[in-house]
Amino acid sequence: MSTTREVRVGALRLGGGRPLALIGGPCAIENEKHALMTAERLAGIAAEHRVPFIYKSSYDKANRSSIDGYRGPGLRDGLRILRKVREAVGVPVLSDVHQVSEVDAAAEVLDVLQIPAFLCRQTDLVLAVARTGKPINVKKGQFLAPRDMKNVVDKVRSTGNQSILLTERGTSFGYGNLVVDMRSLADMRELGFPVVFDATHSVQLPGGAGDRSGGERTYVPALARAAVAFGIDALFMEMHEDPDRTLPDGRPLSDGPNMLRIDDLPRLLAELAAIEAALRP
Repeated sequence: MSTTREVRVGALRLGGGRPLALIGGPCAIENEKHALMTAERLAGIAAEHRVPFIYKSSYDKANRSSIDGYRGPGLRDGLRILRKVREAVGVPVLSDVHQVSEVDAAAEVLDVLQIPAFLCRQTDLVLAVARTGKPINVKKGQFLAPRDMKNVVDKVRSTGNQSILLTERGTSFGYGNLVVDMRSLADMRELGFPVVFDATHSVQLPGGAGDRSGGERTYVPALARAAVAFGIDALFMEMHEDPDRTLPDGRPLSDGPNMLRIDDLPRLLAELAAIEAALRP
């Protein structure tokens, strides 16, 4: 596979033939204490396995299935918490940006601004995020062919921003299901920018629980192993210490059924390291 452009995220380097990086954390921010706890645990595990790590958690999940779904603490408090994580734990932070009005505030805190899959064709949003000059992670829409991401890349590059990450997160396969076509990883790498595989959203069952999405986390490790063997620059996984628990108000966690348990991360990283080592010339 072709070598991709190197993208700098703080002190980290992604792509350019460098070792696999990890992007991960709880789907949505719960509170400051929980964010710091999960960031510290994940950063420690990643450091032990010598894996560059970017903490991901969303201040707002604006595309919930139901009006009652938990979305997170919102822009102001969520960015405050992510700033605290960045300063206290010493890791880069990433979150979704859903509206042009959020971009300036988000760019002051985030090391990577992420365009959600459903919004990857929203030109005004993509351009506003790209113009910050910050690294931008664009998730491929569930409705797009991988080669269609060239149009998204062209939009970002039109602003002069070359710090682009492209994320595969599964493609719609009928109602309430997704399928991962590993060929998309190769197709997007041909665009020249680092490719990320989202192993947890790829096992999501959109709307599968009626008023929320379901998921099949049991397949996460196998898909992660396959993607690393196929060739990716970073792995994206939403992770939680107890993804099946509920929030204090009784609501389920956002994307709980497809989040990986943090306790399962060390073994998976060891497996992925072995795969990477076997692939090196």
